Amino acid sequence: MLTFEQKQAIIESFPELTKKEISLKRVNYHFEESLYEKKIVVEKLHPNGNGFVFVGDMPKYSEQAVKSMVNIRDYDEEALREIIAAAIAYLSEDTNVEEDWENVSGDKIKLLFEQRSWVVYYNDNFEEAFGTYEEAKAYLYEEGFKKQ
Repeated sequence: MLTFEQKQAIIESFPELTKKEISLKRVNYHFEESLYEKKIVVEKLHPNGNGFVFVGDMPKYSEQAVKSMVNIRDYDEEALREIIAAAIAYLSEDTNVEEDWENVSGDKIKLLFEQRSWVVYYNDNFEEAFGTYEEAKAYLYEEGFKKQ
């Protein structure tokens, strides 16, 4: 297991992160350039080696994650660098994607990827939201729409 100081050195090698001291000698590391409301990448890093990294809904970490956070207590240097880089990339992704769909009657629907969800709008009104693109696409096909 890496020491607290070793973990700090690794985390601080990411120039995108800003250290913020919190209670009980713990520290957080913020990614101020996040495209989302979430800015804390490393949370509650403690001198005993315990700490958490935000992973959102990244499939690679879904089994380890509790409330979108992974405990890094037993991570080695390579694993720690990898998870931090993945978290920064995750919070840096411009995920606003927009697609137009139309049915045979000429009705048009918009499918947008907003804040990690696929959202269907009809005439600028919310219709439905899905966790994956595949779910949204299946719904639109079932409703008789095709991508433009």
